[in-house]
Amino acid sequence: MTSQLLQGMNDKQAEAVLTTEGPLLVMAGAGSGKTRVLTHRVAYLIEEQGVNPWNILAITFTNKAAREMQERVGKLLGESARDIWVSTFHALCVRILRRDIDKLGYNRAFTIADTSEQRTLMKRICSELNVDTKKYDPRAILSAISNAKNAMQTATDYAALNSHANNPLNQIVAKAYVLYQKELENSQALDFDDLIMKTIELFEKDPETLEYYQNKFHYIHVDEYQDTNDAQYQLVTLLAAKYKNLCVVGDADQSIYGWRGANMENILNFEHDYQDDEVNTIKLEQNYRSTGHILDAANSVIKNNQNRKPKKLWTDKGDGDKINYYRAQSGNDEALFIVSKINEEIKEHQRDY
Repeated sequence: MTSQLLQGMNDKQAEAVLTTEGPLLVMAGAGSGKTRVLTHRVAYLIEEQGVNPWNILAITFTNKAAREMQERVGKLLGESARDIWVSTFHALCVRILRRDIDKLGYNRAFTIADTSEQRTLMKRICSELNVDTKKYDPRAILSAISNAKNAMQTATDYAALNSHANNPLNQIVAKAYVLYQKELENSQALDFDDLIMKTIELFEKDPETLEYYQNKFHYIHVDEYQDTNDAQYQLVTLLAAKYKNLCVVGDADQSIYGWRGANMENILNFEHDYQDDEVNTIKLEQNYRSTGHILDAANSVIKNNQNRKPKKLWTDKGDGDKINYYRAQSGNDEALFIVSKINEEIKEHQRDY
């Protein structure tokens, strides 16, 4: 089975699949086959190492990515793939909280406030606080609260730091956050950011619950680790603390979610987090998606990033066509250019859509 699982893989991909014990950092460049590595690693643990499927956790960022991973593992393993926990951070936390949130004084049948419910509630709070919503958009206030929660700041923490801030928005957020959280609690509701924050609170207040999940998940995988925020990082660190079989996959050069609280230091400092253990670092640098000219251009741009781990993407696909450059004047101009190029390819080169 091992030879089948490693079939068609390059040396570095195979090494990532076979390195199962202890902390593992897989620095995966764009188009380097990281999803294949993750799915085959999970299959290898079950088929060759005899690990129970229910002792494996794989965390991705979107429902679509989770479904794709579950399907791909299913093709490799069949029925046993059903017992692997493959989910987003939020879905994982919902499952944990539905079982144990009563230990925090909440009802297990708590509701999850969606975006429209959050906005309705915040508009009401702004009205109570006599906030001019034309000047201070409720969405901006909710965004600030979300950022605070992702940085693990409670309403009390935020108020202590910002009640007398020079920035008027921060002062408003400090008051609004306290009322907002109180309303959610009275309604036995959580927002999306609470799901992770409350799970961490549960683990910290109830060591038995944390130990239950540490014993459950012997092997943990996290995709797109460069996009984790402080709360997600803390959650993973707590879950992996016992067995330390944590495999994180990502690429600091592809970090694009700083605006929603992602902390690139999480991937850059991974080796320091586990300096008392042997950390394996594997770089996936062979690109299967692009040709040489495209990768040369990408490498030339990426090397200017100040905070990064050095790596150089390469391909055996040859140089390919040279790159064309078009500087659009606006978003509409860019869209029109792309549509015209597609039409040109359809008419002149008989391509299909």
